[in-house]
Amino acid sequence: MDPYGMFISELFWLIFLLLLLMPMIQARTLEWSRERLIRAIEEKRKSRVITLIHRQETRSILGLFMMRFITIEDSEQILRAIRMTPKDMPIDLIIHTPGGIALAATQIANALADHQAEVRVIVPHYAMSGGTLIALAADKIIMDEHAVLGPVDPQLGQEPAASLVKIKKLKQPKDIEDSTLVKIDVSEKALRQMYDYVIGLLKKKGYSEEQAKKIAEELALGKWTHDYPFTVPFLKKLGLKVSTDVPEEVYALMDLYPQPQGTPSVQYIPVPYQKPGTGNSAGIGIPKK
Repeated sequence: MDPYGMFISELFWLIFLLLLLMPMIQARTLEWSRERLIRAIEEKRKSRVITLIHRQETRSILGLFMMRFITIEDSEQILRAIRMTPKDMPIDLIIHTPGGIALAATQIANALADHQAEVRVIVPHYAMSGGTLIALAADKIIMDEHAVLGPVDPQLGQEPAASLVKIKKLKQPKDIEDSTLVKIDVSEKALRQMYDYVIGLLKKKGYSEEQAKKIAEELALGKWTHDYPFTVPFLKKLGLKVSTDVPEEVYALMDLYPQPQGTPSVQYIPVPYQKPGTGNSAGIGIPKK
């Protein structure tokens, strides 16, 4: 065989092998970086750091992506991490999630609420639905000043339980289909169960009966749309124990959970801005040495 042809063939297979292995190498390198930073946060805060971060991440060599949310597998892992944590060691749970399975979120919330040392839930961007339920189990909720939580009212598939219940006020029972009546019955139970659960959870964390009921009425009974954002001022006014002292290392950790690669929709230069005339000839600020 022609030596040149053999070289081209070997080069082709070498490139193919590198392309095959590159995603795995990149994923493992990223995982090592995350572990190093998590250990650094633990040493600084003298706590067990647990992350529950759901990004739309690229998976496999085909570059496919999937949307992440709270699952039973998440609750199994977090319960194991809590069980391995000494009872006198604080827990910092860093959470970034759109929500997920109510059962999984409830299991996580129960385990956090029962931990004897201080539990801090850190929200750098958002923790909606089940993520908010988990945050309510904390002794302290630490949020970015522009981060948000959301309502925890039950959803039956894609339908809000609170909206299903209102059908009874709009129609006579004889005009409602049997399947819808079943949904209404389940919705009423779900709303009551979540309302009672939130009250019990908050009382366990030191809130008074009056405070717990006030918070539960706002968060659990479908007063708002399910994706309505609760801001820090709103949550503080509601009486929740919220601060905005998010450690800088948490933002650095979030950078290690990138979205799928592609043409970025947001770009910026992460350096201090200087007034025109103090930088280069185009008036773009140059960081001082």
